[in-house]
Amino acid sequence: MASDASDLLNNVLSTQTESLATLFGAMVPAEGTQEAETAVQWAQIAARMQSIWTEFQVEQLEKAKDSPPHYVDPVKWVATAEAVFRQLPLANPEVQQNLWEEGLALTNAVLGQYGLGPQAAGNAEEAPELPRKDRRFADPEWRNQPFFAVLHQLYLLLSDNIKDMAASVEGLDPARKAQLEFATNAIVDALSPANFPFTNPVALGKASETKGESLVRGLQNMLDDMRKGQLTHSRPGAFVLGENIAVTPGKVVYETPLFQLIQYTPTTDKVLKTPLVIFPPWINRFYILDLNAKKSFVRWAVEQGVTVFMVSWKSADASMADMVWDDYIKAQIEAIDVVRERLKVPAVHTVGYCVAGTTLAATLAVLARKGEADKVACATFFTAQVDFEEAGDLKHFVDDQQIETVGKLSPEGYLDGRYLAATFNALRGNDLIWSYVEKNYLKGEEHPAFDLLHWNGDVTNLPARWHRDYLRDLYRDNRLVVADSLQACGVPVDLHRIATPVYIQAGREDHIAPPQSVWKLTHYLSGPWTFLLAGSGHIAGVVNPPSSGKYQYWTNDGSPETLEDFVAGASEHPGSWWPHWREWIGKLDSTEVSARGKRRPGGRGDRVIEDAPGRYVAER
Repeated sequence: MASDASDLLNNVLSTQTESLATLFGAMVPAEGTQEAETAVQWAQIAARMQSIWTEFQVEQLEKAKDSPPHYVDPVKWVATAEAVFRQLPLANPEVQQNLWEEGLALTNAVLGQYGLGPQAAGNAEEAPELPRKDRRFADPEWRNQPFFAVLHQLYLLLSDNIKDMAASVEGLDPARKAQLEFATNAIVDALSPANFPFTNPVALGKASETKGESLVRGLQNMLDDMRKGQLTHSRPGAFVLGENIAVTPGKVVYETPLFQLIQYTPTTDKVLKTPLVIFPPWINRFYILDLNAKKSFVRWAVEQGVTVFMVSWKSADASMADMVWDDYIKAQIEAIDVVRERLKVPAVHTVGYCVAGTTLAATLAVLARKGEADKVACATFFTAQVDFEEAGDLKHFVDDQQIETVGKLSPEGYLDGRYLAATFNALRGNDLIWSYVEKNYLKGEEHPAFDLLHWNGDVTNLPARWHRDYLRDLYRDNRLVVADSLQACGVPVDLHRIATPVYIQAGREDHIAPPQSVWKLTHYLSGPWTFLLAGSGHIAGVVNPPSSGKYQYWTNDGSPETLEDFVAGASEHPGSWWPHWREWIGKLDSTEVSARGKRRPGGRGDRVIEDAPGRYVAER
């Protein structure tokens, strides 16, 4: 199958490069010597592209002796698409007739705007407004020529119809129905004419303007991504840890085989007595909360007089193959105890972001069961779920077949972070996959230097056993909210035992942890809680510093029973929610101490391991 796919790609590329030479030679008006020079130029472009592709093939054949390639086999992709479309009534004669009639009517209407066809309205001096709009086709080039106008309008018509068919399929259980709709949307988006060189007028125009150089650069960009097995979103080399990203001063003060503990240097003379321990997602790098001086939650919290500790998880390798649920909960408890002992305080504030918030909830339940709940003064949850009944599109990746596939992708006991990155990118395919295919492959543009996108592509490996357990026990079977269904650290887990004060933040537009899912944490707490709904999504809803003046947040001082009740009675506030959170922890305990001794990591007599951000965050 792999060799068939390679032959297919080779044949496609050969055909495309030869056709491009003919196409662009015909597009450039020339006569005699100029015509010959144009033909030679495009032949050279075609030859360069063929040479680049051949070198790549040889390189991959050598690598394949040791390990399989990371890129997706297109033959398997086509088979997947065929299986999805077989479930839709596309072969129904009535459906086909309706599509034909709608398509013909749309074609005539569009051509009529250009003074062509039976509905011609005269010659249009400017590209007309078309009935169907989509930001993928916002460039005027899609309307400047009738062919491309008809092409993308028919695509939008067909895609809407196919998505409607998937939504109307009957006889499937809700989970399978949702999977069908998700897969249909993903495939239809992938088949957009904007994603292919011959059907994208913007890419064709760029190729003509650059005399083919954009095609060469685009091919090189694509092959570079295939080499590393990952789509590139940000300019390689633009960001260096500790130099222009993750730069808040601090020291690594503790280390285990699973995590490093960073303590940040205070910038105020006085600090809150109770320190803060942040648990970032173990599927990502911690510095999403320390991107740069302007966006850093860590730096901001330090400036507000909070002693901040950050857990930096180790990217998994074969030595971590046997790590499971218990290990991450034990690690969180260990970090809490280390900080308590280091600063001689009875308790700490905690933050759990996304999946680390899920684990933090289990940690609180374990501490409560063991009579040690007072080690945590409060817990803040950033876009974290414990009840996965309405967990969003990620649930499409957690059926038995998907979980079995994860096992096959992890022969050394850990899951390569590139597969996780591809999964998350697929949740927003047009934004995180196809727009970059168009920009970087079809138009040959350079990647932007964007810190958030750099972080998004800085993948982290996971212990495969732990990852499979997480998908099966939490996402698929939703056992965390069933009292005593799961165990950790030798005791049953019951979230109802959590009496610790809790602050819950959700993102209104979050597609990874939907707000209605995050809200459900309120159903399982025995102690006081505060819920806050932030504008934007999973990242921007969290990383929204006051200095940016962006977005808004909603609070409700009543006693809402549901998210709908919360929204109905909520008050809207402009800007960042961070000051609201800081005020909340200050009200719990406003006691301050001098920022000296071990409050300043690495000072006299304080043995530390290394400067922040540490080694673990740089390990692949």
